[in-house]
Amino acid sequence: MSDPTTAPAATYRGADDGYPYDRAALRENLRTLDQTPGVAKPDPILTASHVQRRFGGMTAVDVDRLEVQRGAITALIGPNGAGKTTFFNLLTGFDRPNGKASEGKAASWSFEGRSLGRTSATKVARAGMVRTFQLTKALTRMTVLENMLIGASDQPGENLFVGLVKPLWAKRERENIERAEELLRRFKLDAKRDDMAGGLSGGQKKLLEMARALMSEPSMIMLDEPMAGVNPALTQSLLEHIQMLRDEGTTVLFVEHDMHMVRHISDWVVVMAQGRIIAEGLPEEVMTSEAVVDAYLGAHHDRDLGDDDVLDTTMVNTIAAEVADEVAADARAEGTAR
Repeated sequence: MSDPTTAPAATYRGADDGYPYDRAALRENLRTLDQTPGVAKPDPILTASHVQRRFGGMTAVDVDRLEVQRGAITALIGPNGAGKTTFFNLLTGFDRPNGKASEGKAASWSFEGRSLGRTSATKVARAGMVRTFQLTKALTRMTVLENMLIGASDQPGENLFVGLVKPLWAKRERENIERAEELLRRFKLDAKRDDMAGGLSGGQKKLLEMARALMSEPSMIMLDEPMAGVNPALTQSLLEHIQMLRDEGTTVLFVEHDMHMVRHISDWVVVMAQGRIIAEGLPEEVMTSEAVVDAYLGAHHDRDLGDDDVLDTTMVNTIAAEVADEVAADARAEGTAR
């Protein structure tokens, strides 16, 4: 088996590099790595070190080292409150780290070899790293097409003086509209082209946000819980789009709680708990590790019940019985009213 640090880039880069995507080769390269937090990747597109964010006395993020493999789908998982979204906000310029000044270690991260440590969200996006949000940011009083055009980069018409001379920006505007319509067809939103974005369903807004993020042709897209609030009918469509992005050479880093989805489409999984990265590895291995199970269920999830546990269980059962009685009483009252 070849050493991933010396293997030709063609074995794990995507179609945008002129090579057909080969997931098996990528996974084989990743399989040779030590599955430990902070492990170096064969070809990292994003590298972060000593990233810390504190809110008062609480540390929300404390990441010593993370590398994201180029051309792969990497899942960032962990229980609620693990710091995943805060970490996304830091990397994409929507928040600022506290660093580790007390330890003499400054927070730093780079994308495509370019430092983004103190870069604004706008400049991060222009560098090729674009993210979506848990709660969709569709502009509800604009049409679907207008929402798409906002995501386009290098629009000369936005310049005050250039905007006064139509021939200087008309060609680029036509190109942006053509790309927007192509993406809307791909995401099956073309029939909604002229509808107001506020009239879309939750799942359609997720699709619109993902499509809009692709208007700038990013090298890497970061998806924050793309399946949250999406009905089952659109879930499979979103999965296919994420895989298609990877197959076309776009690196994907996403936060998700649907473990079936994570296992199904991820090439690599990173696990956060209490702000720290506690595990990394291939999905079929890391998701069954003791550290991950403990993070989700608690370190003592399989121990015998003690006296305190029996007392807690009795209390829970009592409360459940009281709630059931209240529900039954409400149902009887509603029946009488009828």
